[in-house]
Amino acid sequence: MSSSKIRSLVICLLVTTGIGVVLTSGRANEVTPTFSPTIPKVWDDAEMLTLQVPLANYAASPKQISADYYYRIPVRTIYKNYPVYAPGKEPAGYLEWLKQQEPVSAFEPTSLKTETDWTNAGELVFDSPISYENPVRTADVRDPKWYENLNIPETKDGTLPWFRYVVREKGKVELGTLSCAMCHARVMSDGSVVKGAQGNFPFERAAAHTGKEVYTLDRLMGFERSFFSAPWVKQDPTAEIQRMSFEQLLKMHEAIPPGVIARHGTSPMFPPQVPDLIGIRNRRYLDHTGLQLHRSIADMMRYAALNQGADNLASYDGFIPGTRDFHTLPDPSKLLRSSDEQLYALALYIYSLKPPANPNKFDRFAERGKKIFEREGCAACHTPPHYTNNALIPVYEFNVPEVHRRKYDVLWTSMGTDPRLALETRRGTGYYKVPSLRGLWYRGPFEHNGSVATLEDWFDPHRLSSDYVPTGFVGAGKTSRAVKGHTFGLELSETDRRALISFLKTL
Repeated sequence: MSSSKIRSLVICLLVTTGIGVVLTSGRANEVTPTFSPTIPKVWDDAEMLTLQVPLANYAASPKQISADYYYRIPVRTIYKNYPVYAPGKEPAGYLEWLKQQEPVSAFEPTSLKTETDWTNAGELVFDSPISYENPVRTADVRDPKWYENLNIPETKDGTLPWFRYVVREKGKVELGTLSCAMCHARVMSDGSVVKGAQGNFPFERAAAHTGKEVYTLDRLMGFERSFFSAPWVKQDPTAEIQRMSFEQLLKMHEAIPPGVIARHGTSPMFPPQVPDLIGIRNRRYLDHTGLQLHRSIADMMRYAALNQGADNLASYDGFIPGTRDFHTLPDPSKLLRSSDEQLYALALYIYSLKPPANPNKFDRFAERGKKIFEREGCAACHTPPHYTNNALIPVYEFNVPEVHRRKYDVLWTSMGTDPRLALETRRGTGYYKVPSLRGLWYRGPFEHNGSVATLEDWFDPHRLSSDYVPTGFVGAGKTSRAVKGHTFGLELSETDRRALISFLKTL
């Protein structure tokens, strides 16, 4: 940095420190209560047995690793990390300055004294990467053509909220990836960032961009099988993938738009929509397929641990996806996990997330839409105040076991939506959960696999036709397909549909 910038920084710090002293002295007699949390044990063998709804193919339901194995996995260090800037927005000399920084452990539970401290530490965990230089590299984020080719959203301050620079070794700056924020940070049209929202980074297209340069066909095929194979399914979703060429594989992923991700345990041929985490504290089931129960903060912590890779160590009727031979667990000392303290802080932060200010006002037209919402019986499933009844909806090809009706919150009626995610994947329970309608105005694309970009598209009756052109996820090599199911609202008049949408955008 230049000497003038350094002088300005020093002056700013001195002024800020002076203000801090004045404010602190004015509160000298105030006592801040110490927050001493009782941190749940994340991996409890008895709890893990009842954590998840069984898969549609009951025999393939995952058997998780033991607590003994889990706690022999070393804890991942959360290093101090730094913002990533788009080209032209980075401070002069920034990269050279980063190379002079020492590696610093940034998460220290003993320094956390209040609930606010723990929540702020949870934001650090949320933003911190668990992978480096993959699937996006430092060379990518410093290349203007990368932004142009992938249409990367721009923030007000020129930073990329999905990544952080990390110094794990002095003199070596790495691009940190696969944080919670990489999927759950949304750049709004005004350049502001909403953390926890359905993300809009073009994840799959960026991964395909990298794949063109660093993957071989064999390596990419191994990745596909590890991430997506479900060998107990009669028509394993990866069987078709195994016949694809290198170019076809890349095109399959490039066809997946922002806000939709072929996450592990699903399929790139019918990938799931990225969920909104804001308000998740009030959800009883997690995942679009309602795979995991959400009974307490401990379950939120377990969900995070599983999705950081622990579920790839589970046995699905003998198939273990995260292993070299798909059968034999690796030496736990060669793996990494988050500590219980890190996951507790993360869960507190996720629970604290708030939606952005809603610009849509509840006017007379929206009031008319509310009456239509009530008249049409929408509240039966999308029940206020959370606008979900937190139930599971069976897909039309799934026969619900009677024990499920006693044990889980199962509705009797199918919505007729595409059943493949619920039946043909490692997350396939035979159900979709009833989604909340909160925050629809800042989210999208919609439906469990993000087929439509807007609410107007969702309420377009033509989406049921085979010649419909989806405005969200279409699928590689396709130009049109029907977006079936959930016909409620499609028979309304044009005016009533617009009024209903107007109301939904106020939620």
